[in-house]
Amino acid sequence: MSILFSGDTNIGRKRKTNQDSICLYPEKNFFIVADGMGGHNGGDIASQMAVKVLPEFINNNDTLKPQDLLTEAVKHTNLSIFQHGSENEELKGMGTTISGIMLQNGHAHIVNVGDSRGYLIKDKKLFQITKDHSLVQEKVSLGIYDREAAKKDPQKNILTRTVGFDKELDVDTFDYEYGNGDLFLFCSDGLHGKVCDKNILEIILKNLENPDLKTQEKLDNATKQLIHQANANGGQDNISVVLIFV
Repeated sequence: MSILFSGDTNIGRKRKTNQDSICLYPEKNFFIVADGMGGHNGGDIASQMAVKVLPEFINNNDTLKPQDLLTEAVKHTNLSIFQHGSENEELKGMGTTISGIMLQNGHAHIVNVGDSRGYLIKDKKLFQITKDHSLVQEKVSLGIYDREAAKKDPQKNILTRTVGFDKELDVDTFDYEYGNGDLFLFCSDGLHGKVCDKNILEIILKNLENPDLKTQEKLDNATKQLIHQANANGGQDNISVVLIFV
């Protein structure tokens, strides 16, 4: 298996700090987006801890099966962030989303907590492969309204699950058998909250439509253009993008 990957994080146009962090760990084919929140500097610290602690745990426990490894890695990270917040009053209640992927033996192992998202681009179509842990997603699941109407909900930023906020945590993981030419996108809500799925796909296909002509330069251009479009659409939040092409 050979892969190309690209990732970047951007402060956006409105925030004073960037509380997003990304992890690019090609030695283990492991890639993560983390979007921090809570308290003065709490979000920065939570997401930075996540992208530091996760690869360390994975590197030290890679005899575990991939799904178990990702679950235990996130739970370990959750406890580390929770304890750090409990020991520092100004950081109490901090947390972070985590959404990412590990590629191994023909399988994409996906992990997700919060509302950062994973997408699969296949056959010129965009598929969301993670499920948001948010109040607005619960309303969508109950049929109160559709995804487009959900974007206008004033409670759209309220999360039902984050890494580090509670001592106990449920972690979503699943396994996808990928094919040659599959492209994965992981991003914070600074992208998917400002750029619709249709436009995300258009930007990606503009750069990466032909699987035989995908290059590092084109992958990097797609990353930059996605971030640029989120900023052009307002840039109210930090923006993080990771692309992985098999």
